[in-house]
Amino acid sequence: MTAPKARWWDAMLLLALIWGSSFLFVKVAVQVIPPAYVALGRIAVGAVTLLVVLAVTRQRLPRDPAVWGHSAVVAALVNVAPFMLFSWGEQHVSSVLAGIFNATTPVLAMLVALVALPEERPGRARLVGLPIGFAGVLVVLGVWRGGHGESLAGQLACLAAAGCYALGFPYAKRTLVGRPETVLELSTVQVVIATVEAAVAAPLLSGGLPTGLGRWWTPQVAGSVLALGVFCTAIAYLLNYRVIRRAGAVTATMVSYLMPIVSVAAGVLLLGEHLSWNQPVGALVVLLGVAIGQGLLRVGPRRAAAAPASG
Repeated sequence: MTAPKARWWDAMLLLALIWGSSFLFVKVAVQVIPPAYVALGRIAVGAVTLLVVLAVTRQRLPRDPAVWGHSAVVAALVNVAPFMLFSWGEQHVSSVLAGIFNATTPVLAMLVALVALPEERPGRARLVGLPIGFAGVLVVLGVWRGGHGESLAGQLACLAAAGCYALGFPYAKRTLVGRPETVLELSTVQVVIATVEAAVAAPLLSGGLPTGLGRWWTPQVAGSVLALGVFCTAIAYLLNYRVIRRAGAVTATMVSYLMPIVSVAAGVLLLGEHLSWNQPVGALVVLLGVAIGQGLLRVGPRRAAAAPASG
């Protein structure tokens, strides 16, 4: 009797809610804090949170050098680079648009998986669902309007951040997900290393050490950085590893199709950003693509059962 597949949709939906709201918190923080230091603060708070959980649960950091080496690559691709790129991009584009650009991750990850993860090469459902989902993103974006006049550099930064995720998820799948360490241990190593990497990168990218620290810590800014670290980094990466382990790297990136719905709602309701008619319509198209890509909606006729081999 075949064992039932482990659940992963609940973790993915919660992850979409958490990560979708991260664009709002970044938008608030970058109004006061330099983008690279927003990323550093987020990662450092996440590392402290995970280390506390690790201590409470009496787990320990892995000692295998291979884990630390691979985690350094994943940290750069999935934490440091995209967090800094999105933070910089949101100085020039809305949180709504940043969240939408993040939804290109599954399409870019599909291209990476074709080369890096042969076992996850797309079947018919994904080949149909992913383009539909991406078309929905384009509808939400309103490409016929020329990007709403937003900065091209900011948009390219957000697209580059999505590309980093597309590289990082398959790399984590190939090098770390199958290891015996727990999800908490792997997540903690990744975010601790990311803190070190971001601490080196932030002064270099910001032209030196931070000044005027007192004005950074308004309740709104401090709350945003704490939310980014505790929820959008520490808790989110625990959920992310669970989805990757249970459903695969390409499936894990499908969360990026759900996140724009959250980022649009948060940006409009809490930041007063503009919502056009095409954005909710495009969101429905995105959900259709996700449903088809995950096999929830069947495309084409059902195949007849294969006849048993004779001999």
